[in-house]
Amino acid sequence: MTNDPNLTTIWWQIYPLGFTGAPIRPQSDAERALTPRLDMITSWLDYLIDLGANGLMLNPIFASTSHGYDTVDYYRIDPRLGDDAAFDRLVAACHERGIRIMLDGVFNHIGRESALFQQALAGDDPAAERMFRIDRDATTGNVTDYARFEGNGDLPSFNHDDPAVARLVADVMLHWMRRGVDAWRLDAAYAVPPAFWTRVLPDVRREFPHAWIMGEVIHGDYAAIARDSGMDSVTQYELWKAIWSSIKSGNFYELDWSLKRHNEFMRTFTPLTFVGNHDVTRIVSQIGEAEAALAMTVLLTVGGVPSIYYGDEQAWRGVKADVMGGDDAVRPMFPATRDGLGGDGAWMFRLIQGLISIRRRNPWMARAVTEPTQVSNRVYSYDVVGTGEDAGRRLHVDLRLGERPTADISEGGVNLYHVVH
Repeated sequence: MTNDPNLTTIWWQIYPLGFTGAPIRPQSDAERALTPRLDMITSWLDYLIDLGANGLMLNPIFASTSHGYDTVDYYRIDPRLGDDAAFDRLVAACHERGIRIMLDGVFNHIGRESALFQQALAGDDPAAERMFRIDRDATTGNVTDYARFEGNGDLPSFNHDDPAVARLVADVMLHWMRRGVDAWRLDAAYAVPPAFWTRVLPDVRREFPHAWIMGEVIHGDYAAIARDSGMDSVTQYELWKAIWSSIKSGNFYELDWSLKRHNEFMRTFTPLTFVGNHDVTRIVSQIGEAEAALAMTVLLTVGGVPSIYYGDEQAWRGVKADVMGGDDAVRPMFPATRDGLGGDGAWMFRLIQGLISIRRRNPWMARAVTEPTQVSNRVYSYDVVGTGEDAGRRLHVDLRLGERPTADISEGGVNLYHVVH
């Protein structure tokens, strides 16, 4: 039976700057003042446990210029969130409760205002300059261009062929793992050559053999990227898209096709699965409340390592817009206390608790594959089937769209859970 904590962790993902109400685009020293907002996250750890999760995935917490992905110092906590002492308190509180902690490593690029990149731009430090791809005028030596992430001048890309970049990244990862971190999310891993990670991860695993390394991969050959990089997992965006799109359009054939792909991935690695994160429109805004209940049912019954984005367990709404600040709506502040949540989303919290409880009683589901038993536009049924030493274990799931969407989870003909809103 699966008992690997890397596979049986259920992550609660939060975007700390938004969650704690920190100024995202600070305009003054006062807005950048040292404020231990990480302590607010500590106050919600019992809520995480009540939900049924046992992992805390943190989006960027290192010093940055604005949204966290424009890092200026990998070794310093963003003062808007606190300092080393605040971080240590959070790690200690997590581990006291058996909660694993994951950090977001933004290693494809760095912030333009970072000392390292400014040193490279200055032109008098060849070693620093080699860490980036900077073009200069042959006559004047002035900078004419530099490689940047997705055309964003605030995010200069590293030169991942330079050994110094690999040494820096490995050192940063080890620094924070020595401080108690259990896992890493590698941001924009799809933009980094997989071979780069083969020069980084062996050093990390030599000291922390049980570390879990998960890469953000939106497109590409997931299995090949995981294999060639040495990462344990990647984000399953194909399944994310199929879950909401199939429900929204009333076309379960799309979900069936994606789950067949998912089965192929499960043979070689265990993906991170999700129906929401800090970069996408919230599931309830995308498809509606009753339909979101079916999406959560799929998420928590198929194989993978599930992640639940803060607020989705309360049926929060939020639409991502493709404009400056367009992520703000899906990265809001959490209330100071549970009373501030109100009761409108309590039904979703209870629903997820129930779904997680089934998964906790059946840890083999983390490595399970699915077998469809009925497929139509608006009705989809599948068996969740154990693999390896758990072969023979089986649950059944029925999904039904209609005026009132419903789902049922059963075992051996006995209903375990009825989903309806």
